[in-house]
Amino acid sequence: MASRILKVPPFDLAVFGGTGDLAYRKLYPALFHRYIDGQFTAPSKIIGMSRQAFEQDAFRAKVAGALKRFAGGAAAGSTIDEFVQMFQFVTLDVESDEGWDELKASLNPDPAAVRAFYLATRPDYFAAIAKKIAAHQLVTPSARIIVEKPIGKDGASAARTNDAIGEVFSEQQIFRIDHYLGKETVQNLMALRFANALFEPLWNSAHIDHVEVTVAESIGIEGRARYYEEAGALRDMVQNHLLQLLCLIAMEPPASLDADSVRDEKLKVLKALKPVDASNAAEVTVRGQYRAGAGEGGAVQGYCEDVGNNYSKTETFVALKVEIANWRWAGTPFYLRTGKRLPKRISEVTVAFREIPHSIFPEESGIIRRTRLVIRLQPDEGIKLWLMLKEPGAGGMRLQHAPLDMNFADVFSIYAPEAYERLLMDVIRGNATLFMRRDEVEAAWRWIDPILEAWAHTEDAPRPYFAGTWGPAAAIALVVREGRSWSEEFA
Repeated sequence: MASRILKVPPFDLAVFGGTGDLAYRKLYPALFHRYIDGQFTAPSKIIGMSRQAFEQDAFRAKVAGALKRFAGGAAAGSTIDEFVQMFQFVTLDVESDEGWDELKASLNPDPAAVRAFYLATRPDYFAAIAKKIAAHQLVTPSARIIVEKPIGKDGASAARTNDAIGEVFSEQQIFRIDHYLGKETVQNLMALRFANALFEPLWNSAHIDHVEVTVAESIGIEGRARYYEEAGALRDMVQNHLLQLLCLIAMEPPASLDADSVRDEKLKVLKALKPVDASNAAEVTVRGQYRAGAGEGGAVQGYCEDVGNNYSKTETFVALKVEIANWRWAGTPFYLRTGKRLPKRISEVTVAFREIPHSIFPEESGIIRRTRLVIRLQPDEGIKLWLMLKEPGAGGMRLQHAPLDMNFADVFSIYAPEAYERLLMDVIRGNATLFMRRDEVEAAWRWIDPILEAWAHTEDAPRPYFAGTWGPAAAIALVVREGRSWSEEFA
């Protein structure tokens, strides 16, 4: 099946933190893949910026090296040489006026030309960069600003950051990026629900027993000790990635696929979340911290050793029971979990339908298990529908739980763009559907803040779990005590 490429207009993309890990690992390879597919060409321009000075050719050589390392099989030498000619480098200090005039001179002066500012920096710099962009008169009617998560460390700091950016850019010009929303399978959540007569009539508490969202990482903190000690798993993953997935699963059908229609429905879900605070946090939340154990490459040390703080109370694992107080979902729990140093890297949504009301099959036919829809975000994006089927043969009615399995790579036989590829092109088009609106961010913090406060006022430390396991035993108890279990996909 051929992929249809919709070209974007020429643009200037200015990357603050242009020599950082995010730029080299994700942004430049994403842009390279879009370039070799012909989605954009010169005179588009990519401007990398940092305090560290680089000659133009030296910077282009660094970009070329990153592409050869991170762009996979697409990184052909001659194509890289062409692509890196679109790059420029500007030495710029975001805390002073140094370099801003050079940046201005590098940008297309046409006010109708698309220019995008990507803030691939620490969140502490977001407000200062926005003010400098305004002070040096770089905002045009076609300008956009892209900010990475986390936006704030709580509701108050998020509001301050949004205020500072909002003084410079209109809400329509602000793109708060969450790369999970750019994944092919995440978008297929909407296609599954709203383009198939099979699922939407069943997508409610009358037919769905519970929903699981698991985002598991097998790695540790990988050099992010300073950030992770301040953030923890709840801020790093739940406040943005997992809640956004929850919104797409649970939202009502939007009137259309335009940005505000979709985001209006996501906001309603966030506002309908039952509060979790000091009165119930102990019953519906579990936080854990990994200890020394087994990793993919052998034995690994514990989190406290990784950050050099034997008394750290930062959580590296979170499990939550979440309830949505509306007509569609009353009585259906959503179980969310995420963690570091788990057995494997996997992100999946499992929709577990209710058990059949009555079985006509004899006991010797086997146990009738729930129908489950499993949507895998990574790795190997795809969808499985687990059904009860008759086992082939003449030995009577023997039932077996088996999947209808669709792997996107096998079915469509085309390269599936990485999330950043799609999201960067959406920014250039001005399509904000897959980006978070300010009220979404702040509604998510309003739900998360009481959990953080409840944890801060307890003397209990995060529950320990060995690296290479599925988290503390309390996470299993969270679902078992209600007669359920985590999906067999994770066994």
